[in-house]
Amino acid sequence: MSYYIPILAMVIIAALFVLVMVGASVIIGPHRYNKSKYDVYECGVDALDRPENGGRMSLKYFTIAMMFLIFDVETIFLFPWAIAFDKMGWFLLVEMLLFVATLLVAYIYVWRRGGLNWE
Repeated sequence: MSYYIPILAMVIIAALFVLVMVGASVIIGPHRYNKSKYDVYECGVDALDRPENGGRMSLKYFTIAMMFLIFDVETIFLFPWAIAFDKMGWFLLVEMLLFVATLLVAYIYVWRRGGLNWE
């Protein structure tokens, strides 16, 4: 049980640091009301241009979001594989290379189609 005491101490110190910093920002920080500060804002898209308000949304926005998810999932698969690399054989090395090659083909396809050009 003594191995967990430093971890518990670090968690307590981190929680206290967060509480002190948030409290200090509430006390010391400026308290100016601004209407634009309370507007709905999401990832660079104004609230007036949202599809539910009748505005049009660019397909590039969703393409970038899907690309992020794809490469985020790739990282989730690559990290444990890299940790256990020395215990694996050639079969799993080839499987991971095929996985990365598939993602590379998808990336090149989106790149060639102009999905990464933000206008």
